[in-house]
Amino acid sequence: MFTGIIAAVGQLKSMQTVGGDIRLHIDSAGLDLNDVKLGDSIAVNGVCLTVVEKASRSLQFDVSQETLQRSSLGQLKTGSEANLEKALAVGDRLGGHLVSGHVDGLGEVMGKTAAARSWQYKIKVPAALERYIAEKGSITIDGVSLTVNGVFEGGFEINIIPHTLEETIIKHYQIGTKVNLEVDLIARYLERLLPQSGSNISRDFLSQHGYIR
Repeated sequence: MFTGIIAAVGQLKSMQTVGGDIRLHIDSAGLDLNDVKLGDSIAVNGVCLTVVEKASRSLQFDVSQETLQRSSLGQLKTGSEANLEKALAVGDRLGGHLVSGHVDGLGEVMGKTAAARSWQYKIKVPAALERYIAEKGSITIDGVSLTVNGVFEGGFEINIIPHTLEETIIKHYQIGTKVNLEVDLIARYLERLLPQSGSNISRDFLSQHGYIR
């Protein structure tokens, strides 16, 4: 589990094909690696990956074809930057929200507008994910825990403050940029509860109590 609070921005040193999969070699100099071991989980642009090699200032990860198809990791190039976060430890502050590191789909930046010192982005989402996204709910974009400012047919809006812009790869977003999306865990579990026969939970009940719109 992760929190969506980015600890460092790494840089891709190389991407190699290994037996049909991909191995990413990432310069992670900005990330404290003292407590990182082989087999540990690191979120790379919101994708939970396993450390397979470790050096003094870099990490390597194997990425399966399944992950490449569901995320934007396959679009990285040498020199590309990536958001990094170590797995949540018991007792850590939960500054963002609970994030699993399992990408639900790819979004696309379709709008970018300055708003005082912040930037507002419009993100297009796959139709299958729209029902999970609610105004003032949580969303994870490339591993960053964010609050949904508003929703519209086919997408949603977010507001990025200067600190988040500076400390993440969001500063590089342009119209057409593909981004990894993970919807809120609560939304997923609510959907699983709704169709169960005999359940007292209905859409009307959830709407009346502020869980869904």
